[in-house]
Amino acid sequence: MLKKIYFKVAFIALISFLCLPVAMAGIAIEHWTQPSGAQVFLVQSHAIPMVDVQLDFDAGSRRDPTLQAGLASVTASLSGMGVLANPVRDEAALDENALGEAWADLGASFGGHASSDRMSFALRSLTYPDLLAKAVQLAARQLTEPAFPADIWQRERESMIAAIKEANTRPATQAQRAFDQTVFGDHPYGYDTTEASVKRIEVSHMAALYRQSIQPCRAIVSLVGALTRAQADAVVTKLLARIAVPRNAAASACPALPAVAEVLPLTQASDQRIAFESAQAHVLLGQPGYKRKDPDFFAMLVGNYILGGGGFVSRLTHEVREKRGLSYSVYSYFVPGAHAGAFTIGLQTRPDQADQALQVSREVLARFVADGPTEAELQAAKDNLIGGFALRLDSNRKLLDNVANIAWNKLPLNYLDTWTQRVQKITVADIRSAFQRKLQPQKMVTVVLGGA
Repeated sequence: MLKKIYFKVAFIALISFLCLPVAMAGIAIEHWTQPSGAQVFLVQSHAIPMVDVQLDFDAGSRRDPTLQAGLASVTASLSGMGVLANPVRDEAALDENALGEAWADLGASFGGHASSDRMSFALRSLTYPDLLAKAVQLAARQLTEPAFPADIWQRERESMIAAIKEANTRPATQAQRAFDQTVFGDHPYGYDTTEASVKRIEVSHMAALYRQSIQPCRAIVSLVGALTRAQADAVVTKLLARIAVPRNAAASACPALPAVAEVLPLTQASDQRIAFESAQAHVLLGQPGYKRKDPDFFAMLVGNYILGGGGFVSRLTHEVREKRGLSYSVYSYFVPGAHAGAFTIGLQTRPDQADQALQVSREVLARFVADGPTEAELQAAKDNLIGGFALRLDSNRKLLDNVANIAWNKLPLNYLDTWTQRVQKITVADIRSAFQRKLQPQKMVTVVLGGA
């Protein structure tokens, strides 16, 4: 039986690469709210008998206590290392090995991770009725009855501390830490998981975070696969059914989570030079950017592609690499989230060239903010972004990522259908005015690590 399941999984995986979603034909996203308050978003895709499910909760690292940075991440990770016994259902406890074997027997997978804003859990399973029912049942146990074994946490904590010590020897780690802490100040986006913060985390803290955050009324569930609406609703109901909540609790009954302060704008420039014995200097330049829900999102997306997000066709690459040979790679990017994520320009160069590379980057940025792109740059960017749009949706997993992004950020359900039109409408004036509203080149954080 196990060999048959593995053969099916391998076959389906092959087919999934060959059968791409028809992105341009319109993607119908169905949305409804369950009696518990759970928000459900579904895209039916019946080409292959498989489903991908993502459950998101407002429990990311932005809610980590100041002295326990890393709590959300380790909580999500340890939730998959064993489940409790359930005598009422006659279910024995499963340790991490037994749980892994159970998932392997089903040819399915389930696991959690935490990002800055959310804690997410992903289920992938074939939709054959016998397999899907067992996968959903096991996922429901893992989601709502994690054991948080203390002995496993001791092992994982020692491993994390060793990894942190090793990472601290890398110049990139030290440069990024200095940059984030200066850009974000006291905001949780700038928290750094350290040896000390990991040592302060106990399994009781994980259990408390879980009880507060993992509730049906807080769940945003996205599904892509071979399920009807009725089947998807039943799957979500079973995934969340084990959580103890009042029957038919409405979304309004969900207690509000504490507010997280906004990222403060920078009031002045900061220039840090950090000595580090390395062959390359790491150069970072930036500031807080904008939120994901900002109306300038598309103007910033297209503009940054031209500035430094388009690889070898970007203006920064042309000026820093092609014309002057100061760096093999130079880039810029925004990380918009629930709060204003960082805008970053980054490069590596010889320590004796760091000041020149930094000066050129600053000049390119200042000109771009002042004048915006040329019409030729704008058209090339549109062609590349629109031409590559289908690659954002060429698998169930990528499509699920997009649906979950729409659900989490409360974007219009037709967001994917109108994406290319929104990009096509962007003008030079749109980009120039958006960048002038968002960026202040004279008040940015600079970190140069390397050299004496």
